[in-house]
Amino acid sequence: MTEARLRTFVALADAGSVRAAAERLVVTESAVSAAVTALAREVGVALVERAGRGVRLTPAGTVYAGYARQVLGLLEQGRAAARGEDDPGRGRLRLAAVTTAADQVLPDLLAAFRARRPEVDLALEVGPSRRIWARLAEHEADLVLGGRPPAGVAATVLATRANDLVVVAAPELAFDLHTTPWVLREPGSGTRATAEAYLAEHDAAPPRLVLGSNGAVIAGAAAGLGAALVSRDAVRAELGAGRLVVIEAPGTPMRRPWHAVAGPAPTATTRLFVDHLLAAPGWRAPR
Repeated sequence: MTEARLRTFVALADAGSVRAAAERLVVTESAVSAAVTALAREVGVALVERAGRGVRLTPAGTVYAGYARQVLGLLEQGRAAARGEDDPGRGRLRLAAVTTAADQVLPDLLAAFRARRPEVDLALEVGPSRRIWARLAEHEADLVLGGRPPAGVAATVLATRANDLVVVAAPELAFDLHTTPWVLREPGSGTRATAEAYLAEHDAAPPRLVLGSNGAVIAGAAAGLGAALVSRDAVRAELGAGRLVVIEAPGTPMRRPWHAVAGPAPTATTRLFVDHLLAAPGWRAPR
């Protein structure tokens, strides 16, 4: 059971077809099929099955794909840990961040860290909360910047930073909690889940407009499409320019600190970046 076969199988699971997996891996389709067939023989059960002119994962294959991702993540994490332990300043750091943190919190931090530690092999993935926390659970990220870690994810909080969620709208919009439309993020966003929980808590069921990104939500609110629950960090420019105003909605602002979160055994290079965080304004070690 080689690492290459596992990577081929995960590529097939992620891409959804043999052709797409082959293109992603830059190999032939026959090489993908052969690797998955050999892996299924080693596991002892069928991992894929015919579906029309293509293939799909069997129920057993779907379960196995989750374990395969964790195994591959652990292998990569182990390599990163070994390189980082030998020389943290030359190690690898795989960062993952929710969109707002990536847009508003990380740029200056990353620029300063890169200037001080140019030989660190740095990678950043940005996405909604659900995907980002999955990366940590599957050992595909060394450090996550986001909200509070969800239950069931083995996590170590290494640093925190204050973050307020506020309700904003265009200055000319007459706000009513129960009737004013709300502009929301896509499913899987932590801010989307918080907004829906907030409305439910206040027995409010206003019209909803779902937009595909944090930037689209902010732009939509500024254009008068409705109110939005966002991080104050994300709208400082719009508030300063008067394109948005903070609404005095009940129960707001909501305190939702940023967290820098690693797995149970952070690598030496991860701790190097956390030390950099803790030296930056606003960040502190967890109490």
